[in-house]
Amino acid sequence: MRILVWHVHGGWMDAFVRGPHEYLIPTTPARDAWGLGRGGRDWPVSAIEIDPAAIAEAEVDVVVLQRTEEFDEARRLLGGRDVPMVFVEHNAPRADVPNSLHPFRDRDDMTIAHVTHWNALMWDCGSTRTTVVEHGVVDPGPIYTGTLDRFGVVINEPVRRNRVVGTDLLPRFAAVAPVDVWGMGTDRLPELGFGDRVVARGDVPADPMHAALAQRRAYVHPNRWTSLGLSLIEAMHMAMPVLVLATTDAARTVPGEAGAIATDVDELVRASRTLLEDPEEARRRGAVAREAALARHALGRFTADWDDLLDDAVTRGGRGKRGAREARGNRAAGAALEGSLR
Repeated sequence: MRILVWHVHGGWMDAFVRGPHEYLIPTTPARDAWGLGRGGRDWPVSAIEIDPAAIAEAEVDVVVLQRTEEFDEARRLLGGRDVPMVFVEHNAPRADVPNSLHPFRDRDDMTIAHVTHWNALMWDCGSTRTTVVEHGVVDPGPIYTGTLDRFGVVINEPVRRNRVVGTDLLPRFAAVAPVDVWGMGTDRLPELGFGDRVVARGDVPADPMHAALAQRRAYVHPNRWTSLGLSLIEAMHMAMPVLVLATTDAARTVPGEAGAIATDVDELVRASRTLLEDPEEARRRGAVAREAALARHALGRFTADWDDLLDDAVTRGGRGKRGAREARGNRAAGAALEGSLR
């Protein structure tokens, strides 16, 4: 298939573009939110940058939306063509929970794909067709060493988002060991006056960040109200033990033996002290974390689920059974081509 999709959430796109399709990614000279293109990422050749002006004449089988405003923009760029659409709901609702009305509720012209079952439970989507495709990630490998008596965390915009992502909880872990924080906007952390045991590490590319994280004794996931973080799933893939707030859909992914999961922050802090004092126990729990992540969030499962969803969207969009069969044939050919390129 040929899929029109904007580069919005880099971590999610890292996995999405590994499927056996062609991904048309709008690209502008400004490389802004409406034209980031590949963004310099090491993606397969099937992730193709395209001038928005060329989309009107391009063959597009389905559009995958990630922001509500993309619906009108996609229709405009497609010249009014009726192309099937799937909306990826990355976020948990933020207002009037659990009565939050989804912006695309009661529609018959798209499917909403939630990234967690929690999100699907909490959004009122009315009669709009919905499904859940849980996250998958590119496996960084079991690179955990835990040699540093420090904790690691990845939070984007930790000052602006503060309580939502649990930034205010970091000093409680920092009382046990220094906490290193990676992500966009971490340069503002000194504004909060946490002292020198909460250390801003900046927005670092994935590979060096993973290598640095893997040296920390444990990963802290203090998020109160977000969708399940990809950085948490990546840390588990790396065989890091994890200290996780048992909120939203975390309990579905994180077994207690993978580190600790609780809504009692004191319990998590006590567990952090255990991991700090017992490196062997930390490694044991990290192995459990990796096993759990591979079982639920493997890349192959993610791309297969998306293949099924895209086939269904295209079939419902008017191509019929023949079109779906052709799409599956193209998918198999694409998989063979991708294998030959590796």
